Amino acid sequence: MAAPPPQGKIHLKTSFKSTQTIESIYTGGKVCISQDEQFLITTVGEDIDVIEIKTGKKLWRLKGDTEIITMFAVTPDGHTLVSASRSLLLKTWDLRTGTLVRSLKAHDAPIIVMDIDRTSSLVATGSADGTVKVWDIAGGFCTHNFKGHGGVISAVLFHPDQSKAWLYSGADDCTVRVWDLKTRKALAVLESHVSVIRGLAVTHSGNTLISGSRDKVVNVWDLTTLKLATTYPIYETLETVGILQKGKIQRIGDKDVSDKDMFYTAGDAGVIRIWDLRSGELIAKQKEEQGSKSGISDVLYNTTSQQLVSITSDQNILFFDVENDLKRVKQIVGYNDEIIDVAYIGEEETHLAVAANSEQIRVFNLKEFECDLIYGHTDIVICLDRNTDGTLLASGSKDNTAKVWTLDLENEDADERYKCIGSCVGHTEAIGAVALTRKTDGLLLTGSQDRTIKCWDLSTADLDEPDENLRFKSHYTIQAHEKDINTIDIAPNDKVFATGSQDKLAKIWNLQEGTLIGTCKGHKRGVWSVKFSPVDQCLATSSGDRTIKIWSLNDFSCLRTFEGHTNSILKIDFMTSGLQLVSCGSDGLVKLWTIRTNECVTTLDNHTEKIWALAVRKDENMVVTGGADSMINMWEDFTEIEYAEKKAAKADQVLKEQELSNYLARKDWKNAITLALSLEQPFRLLQLFNQIQQDRPEHDTSITGLEAVDKVLLGLSPDQIAKLLGYVRDWNTHAKNMRAAQTVLNAILRQRKVQEMIEIPGIKDLLDGLLPYSDRHFQRVEALTVRSYVVDYTVQAMDLISLVGGMDEMEMDDEEGEESEGKSLRAQRKTEEENMAKERHEALAAARAATAHTSTATEPTAVVAEAAGDAEEDAEEEDDSEDDDDEEEDDDEEENEENDEDSDEDME
Repeated sequence: MAAPPPQGKIHLKTSFKSTQTIESIYTGGKVCISQDEQFLITTVGEDIDVIEIKTGKKLWRLKGDTEIITMFAVTPDGHTLVSASRSLLLKTWDLRTGTLVRSLKAHDAPIIVMDIDRTSSLVATGSADGTVKVWDIAGGFCTHNFKGHGGVISAVLFHPDQSKAWLYSGADDCTVRVWDLKTRKALAVLESHVSVIRGLAVTHSGNTLISGSRDKVVNVWDLTTLKLATTYPIYETLETVGILQKGKIQRIGDKDVSDKDMFYTAGDAGVIRIWDLRSGELIAKQKEEQGSKSGISDVLYNTTSQQLVSITSDQNILFFDVENDLKRVKQIVGYNDEIIDVAYIGEEETHLAVAANSEQIRVFNLKEFECDLIYGHTDIVICLDRNTDGTLLASGSKDNTAKVWTLDLENEDADERYKCIGSCVGHTEAIGAVALTRKTDGLLLTGSQDRTIKCWDLSTADLDEPDENLRFKSHYTIQAHEKDINTIDIAPNDKVFATGSQDKLAKIWNLQEGTLIGTCKGHKRGVWSVKFSPVDQCLATSSGDRTIKIWSLNDFSCLRTFEGHTNSILKIDFMTSGLQLVSCGSDGLVKLWTIRTNECVTTLDNHTEKIWALAVRKDENMVVTGGADSMINMWEDFTEIEYAEKKAAKADQVLKEQELSNYLARKDWKNAITLALSLEQPFRLLQLFNQIQQDRPEHDTSITGLEAVDKVLLGLSPDQIAKLLGYVRDWNTHAKNMRAAQTVLNAILRQRKVQEMIEIPGIKDLLDGLLPYSDRHFQRVEALTVRSYVVDYTVQAMDLISLVGGMDEMEMDDEEGEESEGKSLRAQRKTEEENMAKERHEALAAARAATAHTSTATEPTAVVAEAAGDAEEDAEEEDDSEDDDDEEEDDDEEENEENDEDSDEDME
């Protein structure tokens, strides 16, 4: 690869590509983890994604049938997945290849629950039609159909002991039924719950069944007697229950649980609890997150790592270590709602803070498939900002407060990575903009929908022992604008700051005193973003009027205006030492501008809706954008790479052209033609074929003029033939190049069968372009062939007239006694005329001999046209119409008449 541009000189950026995307991987419904804990399987609308947990790499996307997936289950061996959707189809997928194996209609209503037995051979499905069916996975047929429930089936479970062929089912009729797979009958109906059954689990001994319901209790059933043993009140609407492996877990926190039977529960409280099965004692409880409002829809049990994985109602997937007192060890965000703001954080900028229409701030680790949630706000977070070194993060929310967080991203304890060092309380409406000072960490500016700006003193915060209850004091409060404040930016020198509002104005303020310095008027809609140049005394603003403006900080006049977006421009930032701007807008586009030329260098398009968020990494090699389509795109700078690639391609082009010249000099036609095709040089090819025709040896029987070239054309690949036919089509549009075009076309067609030609890519379009001009050339050349005989006749007639006229003149001269010198002149004239007639006859004979040389109709006539005489050649090249030929005939007739008159005068 060629060397990058010289260092030290600033090179404008011209190319960015999306190299990483953070998108939704779970939109609600069922979630599974493979038994080896390597893969996470989630529902994404009508599709199912299979994702590698460690890296986040998507292994498969199992395409649905345009209907929402209602349930799926994975076989214990991890080879097969069975899914059901609202289309009432039951589908079987091979997870090793990601292909659909079988599809069949299962129930008369959607399948709600599903379970697969330990042998991976049977799957039980419970439907909204009140029936439970058992299916053979390999055979694809129904083995059992159980009826008896009076409502929607809400839980099914195979007995873990294969010798005991029992199946359990629960429904919204508040009963649990036990089915015998051998006798195909119901063994018992267990009645005690007063609400829908949401979870079933059997202990590993196989003697106890527990059932959880939305009536906030867990019932324990003795399977030896099929009677209720005990009931434990949970005081929570339950969504799932499960049994922990006895003996696998020695301690939970500081409690010895090696000999205890334990079960877990979770529900609308959003907390996992572990209970003693014998006593009903609470053993462990997940730590509640401040400000969390989400419930838990399901809990998965990873037996290898002894982790409980909760699936929350806001589509987050949280991993908890059972032995470490249910401490959260990993988080995966399944669904990002509308992305409102983003900011790079960390000293190395390895993490991305995201405000995504929720109360929590999401922090994505860009190197690993992991995301932390920062809890603290009680309403949606709207805006983010970080300090210069990325160790402090400020957030503004709809709860009318702003918070400042200290960051320790390398800490292994997730709870210690993000600490709130204080809050800013004082605004009466939602905070829409925050900004931290650049040189020091002493001040925070907040702008609110209450139209005021507040300056907060952060010096009272203790970064070593932060107090989240600390409230910062404000230096001053400014009634800044007449409408909502959308954006704030502080200058690099920390002396002034700028604000933008829906009142169409951008204002410049003194940071220390809060006094107004100047106002930038000119936008026709609200100002969405303001940004100071890192090097110049200027300010950039973007507006809902679809323009970006550059303002002078000296007189607050507009220096430049950029137009190109088709909708509101929501965010801007400077790049390349202030020489370029990057912007994003409601049109879903990201644009890169060069300020000096007012030119849009490139447009990036990978969003489907408006783009709210934009951030540039410090090294400017990466730009991140987030939008209302729930997608975050990482755009990497490919300018230097493309520069090096173009330089290398140019050098390679020079070498290849020299190589082509060498091939032509050595008359290595095979390599010359192949290389000219690869270099895409049709003119060189045309010259090559014309030269070969001109140098055709005598008595040559090849099509093109050389047998070697015929063989080269025969050995071309279909793609090369397609490219060459494209050139032939272009050559064929001009009469001057018709002969070479038709010769090459003849060589291609004569040496291949029809079936071979059909397989050439785009052959139909190529032929459609060749046929009209070929037909036109055929008609013109055929007409010229006919006229050549007229020329022959005219020449012969002129020769006879000349001979007769010459004899008469000789007789008259003898009678009248002319001098001998006149006789010699007339004899010389006669000899010249005879020689000219002879040359014309020879040219016509040669042309007709060439006609018999080829088999196509157009090429021989082209030879005839070439040999028809210099008088017609220029007219044929410049105009294909027949009018020129008619004019030439008229000229010949006039010339003949003049010759007759001269003869008559001589005779007189």
